[in-house]
Amino acid sequence: MATELTMPQMGYDMQQGTLVRWLKSEGASVKKGEPIAEIETDKAVVEFQSYADGVLSKILVKEGTTVEVGKAIAVVGAPGETVADKPSESKKSEETKTEANKPEAQSTRSEEVVSAERSTVDISSSDGDIKVSPVARKLADEMNIDLSQIKGTGPGGRITKDDVVTAGEKGGAKRTEQAPVKEKVSSKPAAEAPKPATLGELIPITKMRQQIARVTVKSKQEIPHYYVSTEVDMTQAMQLRAQLNQSDEFKGTKVSVNDLIVKASVEALKKYPKFNASYTDEGIQIHGSINIGLAMSMEQGLMVPAIMNCDDKTLKELAAASRDLGERAKGGTLRAEEYTGGTFAISNLGMFDVSSFIAVIHPPQAAVLAVGSVTKRPVARGDELTIADMMNVTLSADHRVVDGADGAMFVGEVKRLLQNPFLLLL
Repeated sequence: MATELTMPQMGYDMQQGTLVRWLKSEGASVKKGEPIAEIETDKAVVEFQSYADGVLSKILVKEGTTVEVGKAIAVVGAPGETVADKPSESKKSEETKTEANKPEAQSTRSEEVVSAERSTVDISSSDGDIKVSPVARKLADEMNIDLSQIKGTGPGGRITKDDVVTAGEKGGAKRTEQAPVKEKVSSKPAAEAPKPATLGELIPITKMRQQIARVTVKSKQEIPHYYVSTEVDMTQAMQLRAQLNQSDEFKGTKVSVNDLIVKASVEALKKYPKFNASYTDEGIQIHGSINIGLAMSMEQGLMVPAIMNCDDKTLKELAAASRDLGERAKGGTLRAEEYTGGTFAISNLGMFDVSSFIAVIHPPQAAVLAVGSVTKRPVARGDELTIADMMNVTLSADHRVVDGADGAMFVGEVKRLLQNPFLLLL
C-alpha cells in the first residue's frame, strides 16, 4: 500500500514549510530514513527523511512551494503501483485548518507570507550586501551563478529564484575562478558583531525573527522560570583540555570548553532525569534519550540544533559531533530531528567575554544552562589566596517540572564533574 509523506512539524509551533529541493526524482528507490528532500523552516533548511521503503511514486509539491504542516508532499509505494494525483489531507492538516480559522491564528499566518522568498540572508561581495532567498542561493550555487551580477526583482531588491533561473538562461552571470563560492558566501569574521542600527531606522521583521519572538514570548508567558547560579573552578578542566588536545588519542579532534560542559551536563542528566523532560497536560514526560541542544548565533538569528543520543557518547565523540553539527547548521544540512529533537539546551556566551547571563527555556524543554566565560580570578582556598580559572553557570528551569532544590542539586553535580574533569573520561 502506498504511503503519503507529509510536511513534518519541525518545531512545536511550526505551521508551514517550504520544499526547497527534491533530492530524489519520481521513480527512484528510497529507504526508510534516507534524505529525499530539503525543507526550509522559519530558521533553517533541513533534510527530510522518508519514513517508508519503496519507490518515490509521485511528487506532489514542486520545489519552492510552501505548504501547511501535515499536507502530503509525496507518495512512496511499491514498484508499478498506481497512486492518485490529488493528495489527501491528514488529520494534522485538518487541525491546522481549524486553528487557521481563529482570528489570532489568521493574524499570525498573514504575517508569514506563503513564499520561501521572504526568508533572506546577507551575502557580502565587492559590490556591497546582497539580499537573496535561501532557495535562490542554493540554486545559484548549483548553477555556478555569480549573485553579485544579478539585479533582484523581489522586495527591497531581493534576488528571487526566478532571477537566478533567468540569469542562468542568459548565461552572463557565471562565476569565475576569481570569485569562488566560498568567498562569496561571507567575507566577514564569524564572530563579528552585527551591523549597528541607525537612529530612526525601521528594521523589517524577518520570518526567523518572527519565529524567535513567538517562541520566547510563549516561553516566558507559559513557563514559570526559576534560576540557580554557581561558580565553577575550571582550573583542572582547562589543564585536562590542554593535555587532551596535545595527545595522540585526540589528534584531529580538538576539545573545547563547551565540549566539557556538554559531557558534564549529559552525566548530570543521567543522575537527574527530570531536567531531560517536558511538561504535558497528561504528565511530566521524561525523554528516552539525551539530546543536547546547542544555542548558535547565525547570521539570520538564533537556532538551537541538538546533538542526538548523547547518553553513551564519549568526550571525544561529543567533541566531533559538536563540530559536525555547527558546520551543517551553517551549511543548511541539518536533519529534522536535530532541528527539533533537543531535550536539554546549553547556551554559551563565553566567547563574547560575557561573565554571566540568564537564558530563556526553549519549549518544550524543561531547562537550559547558561554559561559564561572562563576568567582568571583570585579565590580563597582554605586560608590562602590563589589565582584560578573560574566560570559562572546559571540554570533556568521549569518550576512545573522540577523544584529549586532539584535545580541546586543539578548544577552542583555539573560543578562537581567539571571540577573533577577526569570523571568525564570514564
